[in-house]
Amino acid sequence: MPPTLTLPPGPKKHRHTLRKLGTWLPLHWLLASLVALNGYLLLEPAIDAARTLQGRVSHWHQWVSLDSLNHFLNAFGLIEVPRLMLGAGLQIMAIGLFFRARIAWSFSVVLLLGSGLFFILRTQGHELLALYTFALSIVLLLDWRRFNRSSLIAGSLFALISVILLLVYAIFGSLYLGAEFKPQITDGATAFYFSIVAMSTVGFGDITPQTEASRLFTTSVIVLGVTVFATSVSAIAGPLFSGNLKRLVSGKLNKTMRKNHVIIAGVTPLAQSVYQALHEKEHEITVIIPTSSPNPYPQNADVLPGDPTDTDTLRLAGAEKARYILALGADDAENAFIVLASREVKGADTKTVVLVNLATHQNKMRQVAPDLLISLQSLGTELLARTISGEPIDNATITHLLFAEPTQP
Repeated sequence: MPPTLTLPPGPKKHRHTLRKLGTWLPLHWLLASLVALNGYLLLEPAIDAARTLQGRVSHWHQWVSLDSLNHFLNAFGLIEVPRLMLGAGLQIMAIGLFFRARIAWSFSVVLLLGSGLFFILRTQGHELLALYTFALSIVLLLDWRRFNRSSLIAGSLFALISVILLLVYAIFGSLYLGAEFKPQITDGATAFYFSIVAMSTVGFGDITPQTEASRLFTTSVIVLGVTVFATSVSAIAGPLFSGNLKRLVSGKLNKTMRKNHVIIAGVTPLAQSVYQALHEKEHEITVIIPTSSPNPYPQNADVLPGDPTDTDTLRLAGAEKARYILALGADDAENAFIVLASREVKGADTKTVVLVNLATHQNKMRQVAPDLLISLQSLGTELLARTISGEPIDNATITHLLFAEPTQP
């Protein structure tokens, strides 16, 4: 007895429901929001101190004065500075997670583990916060595949915010410890100059630390400066050079070049035959194959490994600019989900074509409303029956059987 297509009930229905929910609130947006919330909880002392300080200052330059800085730091104590750095770092990483940047995911996991240890060791009655932090770390670790982008935009944003955060830390720290330098640092301009010199590791030697605390602070600025600048360069230059190198080595089309093309999803004999026929007629073709499947297509074919039921994979294949999206897989349920995913990302003029491997699935496949529905089994069955019965076979009959018109649900 042939297997049946179970679209509405069962796991596939839940999968589709989750997919629809994911388009309204993507999971990486939710995780980024939870990471930002964790950072806010760590930054609460600084936020409360800033609100108190706001009533004492009338001009912007008073925010970076020594008196304001002393009042700000004394509100929670220097011992809480690591907590503030963790909170600020998580806020930055939340922005990177929004862009699904791999570098932001890596730093988020490390900072969340540090935050969990902080809640356990340094605070009382925050066991639930520690549990929440570690649980969030586990979710990020389990969902690591989602954060797979080495985006130039995300890397640039991460680099910019990291440099700004380090600069603020260096300026406020040098002002707070200004009396322990020679000559003393007493104004914002001098603090900014010293911060830039220390962060860039130039070391002119015109301002030198004189005490143990100031030396440790200067060392931390230098180490953080080297780390931030090195990470920033890799975050920006890495995607830029790796992307160009990949295109040079592979010689394949990139996303920006995919336009007015045909997307074929599947590795079935029919998909390969369609590819060969379209290639001979000089159509531009992008093929999506599962990562676990071997590649049966020619070496120079534009092949994109990935899940064809994933909207991100379809976007990467250029679905919004494609002429046709052909779901020609061996599994009818997967073909149906390809059509459903295509409806969310395809362009206004993009047509969807779906293959029905089993004739019993035709009515259910029509429910996903493809533009064209192909049933080779129905075609072969009807042609053979008409031939045996002596009934005429014309072009209209073949067209009606091959491209069964879907009805609107």
